Amino acid sequence: AVEAALISAYKRNFGAAANIEVQIEESTGDVRVCAVKEVVENVQDPKTQVLLEEARQLEPELQLGETVLIESTPRDFGRIAAQTAKQFILQRVREAERDALYSCFVDRAGEIAHGTIQTVDYHSRDVIVNLDGAEAILPAREQVPSERYRRGTRLRAYVLEVRRGSRGPQITLSRRTPALLRRLMELEVPEIFNGMVEIKNMAREAGSRSKVAVHATQEGVDPVGSCVGVRGGRIQNVVNELGGEKIDVVQWHSEVGTFIANSLSPAKVMNVLLDDDPDVGKTATVIVPDRQLSLAIGKEGQNARLAAKLTGWRIDIKSATETAEETLGRFVEPTVAPE
Repeated sequence: AVEAALISAYKRNFGAAANIEVQIEESTGDVRVCAVKEVVENVQDPKTQVLLEEARQLEPELQLGETVLIESTPRDFGRIAAQTAKQFILQRVREAERDALYSCFVDRAGEIAHGTIQTVDYHSRDVIVNLDGAEAILPAREQVPSERYRRGTRLRAYVLEVRRGSRGPQITLSRRTPALLRRLMELEVPEIFNGMVEIKNMAREAGSRSKVAVHATQEGVDPVGSCVGVRGGRIQNVVNELGGEKIDVVQWHSEVGTFIANSLSPAKVMNVLLDDDPDVGKTATVIVPDRQLSLAIGKEGQNARLAAKLTGWRIDIKSATETAEETLGRFVEPTVAPE
């Protein structure tokens, strides 16, 4: 880096030559500037060519067409070299620090990072987080609406993206992505981490409620029980980390009707009727007991909405009484009034 800086300084102060090499004696710090010149019989360009007789005074074995290094260190080059080298070294050190930070964080994309909130922009609502000496941003779009972020408090967030920037790595965090829930589940549930239980799908409304569909890859393993833990200890740790967000862990099933019924937990389902219409799309009519209707739909339709996201099916929930009345209505012939 220093040699490249000195070559640049030489060309800027003493005119550009075709080929310049700088040699630094490490033990003494002496700097030598050498011009790379071609050995010719007749010199046409003194900056790039040298006579054979002059070249052989330096190296007797030289032949025409070969190159030789001829020292051309200016008288006051030491002062210029010191000033240029200092500026360039500081610049390269800063670049090296930025590259080191980038290399450190680029492998952490997709993981959970711990940091301290440094500043909060109350206009844009963006939060700047200090992560081991690097600055990361938690943009407003990746925040949970119900959470409040205060300067100096610790924060745990998902590293969404790491990009190389002119002032160091540009790190984007998220508290809203379903991937954060997935990583937290992997940390709290060893069976998920080692592959005995697989997360098949997730649906999340950050800060409010989430649904996680799990499946056991080994016989004899209870996927839901493994995630919930003894007395709900494992899932409660995840709930606490997400600020009290409710989490429904349901069992995934290869049979779509069963999976849809499971996805509406905690509501109990009597029957599921599937209709895969190419024009309208996939619709599941779910029949539940009358007293379970409001529970199946959820507050403002949230339970049904999350179940639809989780399964990929449009879900139409009906009570048993409503279904019976509709069925009965189809079989009862309409009466005709007498004229």
